[in-house]
Amino acid sequence: MKQMKNNIVLIGMPGVGKSTIGVILAKILGYRFVDADLLIQEREGKLLKEIIAEQGIDGFVRIENDVNASIQCEKTVIATGGSVVYGTEAMEHLKEIATVVYLELELPALKRRLGNLKKRGVVLKENQTLAGLYAERVPLYKKYADITVNEHRKTIEKTIETLVDVLEEEYGVDV
Repeated sequence: MKQMKNNIVLIGMPGVGKSTIGVILAKILGYRFVDADLLIQEREGKLLKEIIAEQGIDGFVRIENDVNASIQCEKTVIATGGSVVYGTEAMEHLKEIATVVYLELELPALKRRLGNLKKRGVVLKENQTLAGLYAERVPLYKKYADITVNEHRKTIEKTIETLVDVLEEEYGVDV
């Protein structure tokens, strides 16, 4: 049986449902819920898209790394922004305090779910496509994940059920 840390961090591409799944999972486990993107907006007093517009992608990633590296909590589900994996310090810290869950979704399904990427505050380099971003990030998500849940053809409910099953079977979490 694997040792479960007393926090859970959700990572994955924008649109995979990290925030939605995080809220429901926190209720099921009796944990708190934290949305890291909201922590960033709170600290900076600006929307993500405003931070990206003013600071550029590198500036945003620095801020995101700093905020995520400073999260201190117990019994909390943390939904991160899709670009959290660019921050080495943040990911090392999150792996230390939490079991990291990668919510995996294939590119075609992701394209269907995502509308306007800029409006969502998605960190895209100039001329970068969603496919390019996906290819860049997936190896990082896999590198940091303790658990991977493939969402292919799964509803939010089924994804959560699958994750809870893994937590019960592999980590002995009493749900």
